Amino acid sequence: MEIRTYRAGSMHEALALVRRDLGPDAAVLHTREVHTNRLFGLLRGRREIEVTASEGVHVPSRLPQQPVSAETRRPPASQPARSEPPSPYADSQASACTRAATPSRPSEPPQRPSLGVEDQLSDLRAMLQELCRQNRTAPGPHDLPDGLFRLFTDLIEVDLNEEIARELVEQVRRETSHAELDDLVLAKSRIAGMVEAEIPVAGPIVVTPGTRRLVALVGPTGVGKTTTIAKLAANFRLRERRNVGLITVDTYRIAAVEQLRTYADIIDLPMEVVSSPREMREAVRRMASLDLILMDTAGRSPRDEIKIQELRSFLSEAEADEVLLVLSSVAGERTLTHTAERFASVGTTGMILTKLDEATSLGNMLPLTRTSRLPIRYVTNGQSVPDDIETANAARLARLILGQDTVFRS
Repeated sequence: MEIRTYRAGSMHEALALVRRDLGPDAAVLHTREVHTNRLFGLLRGRREIEVTASEGVHVPSRLPQQPVSAETRRPPASQPARSEPPSPYADSQASACTRAATPSRPSEPPQRPSLGVEDQLSDLRAMLQELCRQNRTAPGPHDLPDGLFRLFTDLIEVDLNEEIARELVEQVRRETSHAELDDLVLAKSRIAGMVEAEIPVAGPIVVTPGTRRLVALVGPTGVGKTTTIAKLAANFRLRERRNVGLITVDTYRIAAVEQLRTYADIIDLPMEVVSSPREMREAVRRMASLDLILMDTAGRSPRDEIKIQELRSFLSEAEADEVLLVLSSVAGERTLTHTAERFASVGTTGMILTKLDEATSLGNMLPLTRTSRLPIRYVTNGQSVPDDIETANAARLARLILGQDTVFRS
């Protein structure tokens, strides 16, 4: 009895070797898949099919629940190996091996000699094809030219959303000739232009002498609404010589009224403190002769629907011409987009971004402008009154978002 082991790149090749050396009646004892490199398996290493076969052994069954021991396969010592009546399964096994190694006739479909291994190979092959298909259809940074790949990593480092970063880089690649793809300066310039085009700005508040305009500032707690109100009031009163008045409904926060009253006394502005919607109507009526009324509201949690409705009632009584949402640039992307979404119910018409001097990056701004579509009127970059505030500029904000300006200068 002779047992031999063969290795080949496929089952078909391995069975052809068995048939060539041992003849068409050889029995396949064992098959398995082996790898020359066991790291990552089929994806990277070379794989082979190993077949163990013999021409002097008869296999009674190929069913997995009926394992056959070596003693059962070996014929008695007193009887020649060939004198034993062949098992009905042996003929079918040898026939299956022969059919797998030779082309089948049209009327007789080919059979698979080792269903377990073949099924596994088929499944792995299908998985590999699907991975390759996904890699081809889903663009990623791995196939970018060096210049664009560096640009992609720069966008990630400034905390820009990875999906948006990939989208911008792919757009640059589509709109740039092959010869210019490695020009990092040109690519950055085009990215800056695309980001700038996505930032809506609305310019400063327009105040017409003799026409009352009421602008309310709303937003969550701690974003700097009161300080921003003081900066706007000081600039319109001292620099543009407009008649300005202040209204505050922030009676919840300790010393909030006194803080705004201190600013009003320094700038010499009239001020009204309102604690109910009815009082709001009377306060606005008393300031009807002013050019600009700036309304300071209490900070509201975007999750507190009752407080949001209360704020809506104050704004309705005031008949605000503009409702500017004040947001801190140090907040996270999800917090900013969620806050803008919840405050939309009070009728927000624009945004003011504060604390740019405290932010380590401004990559969170682009998703905010994309989802809210609110134009930005002002940005602030410090606590000084009346300084540290200026009209929003799309080109400057784009450079800040892309990390091309590391310090916001007034």
